[in-house]
Amino acid sequence: GVWDRYNPEDFYFQNFLASETSREKYWQMATEMYEPIKMAQPNQAHLAIAELEELGKLDCVITQNIDGLHFKAGNSEEKVIQLHGTAIFVSCLSCQKRYDRDEIQERIKKGQRAPRCDDCGGLLKPATISFGQSMPEKETQEAYHRSSLCDLFIVIGSSLVVQPAASMPLVAKRNGARLVIINRDPTPYDDMADLVIHDQAGSTMATILERVKKGMGA
Repeated sequence: GVWDRYNPEDFYFQNFLASETSREKYWQMATEMYEPIKMAQPNQAHLAIAELEELGKLDCVITQNIDGLHFKAGNSEEKVIQLHGTAIFVSCLSCQKRYDRDEIQERIKKGQRAPRCDDCGGLLKPATISFGQSMPEKETQEAYHRSSLCDLFIVIGSSLVVQPAASMPLVAKRNGARLVIINRDPTPYDDMADLVIHDQAGSTMATILERVKKGMGA
């Protein structure tokens, strides 16, 4: 895979800040990984989640994914909390100016190896969270807040081992929500869930959507 060809240390946030060589290697790997992300299409689970929003049955989506597939499926931006950021945009680490990823990839194709902001000269980086980089405070707080207020929390296709996202089902449960876990393999929270489904996320969510629509008479 991609990681076999690179030294993971080059992708720690502190090294990205400190070393032009690390920045060049980071962008080389990020460019290699971007094409599959750009070409990816939503699966059944993404499409079902988007339709639940359309039906008025979705408060929000909390995602660790950086691929933007929830938006391709039809979810609105205000309904999606991206805990690990997004690969679809690039941010200046100094002035926070946001660029469309394709614009920066064009610069790289033309020979820029570690692009910089055209406003302030700051370092540009895909708007994702790297190893050693702080989680986005606003998004994390919002995710905890929404978790504490929901009446039903559905975990879809997550092993629930990466923090802080892994603790959010616990917050929901402690505040009275029902907890459903849909994952092929067992998770550390299966014992406390109201319902556990060890199956594919896509087909399971498609079935759930049909049941919801039937219940609504839709």
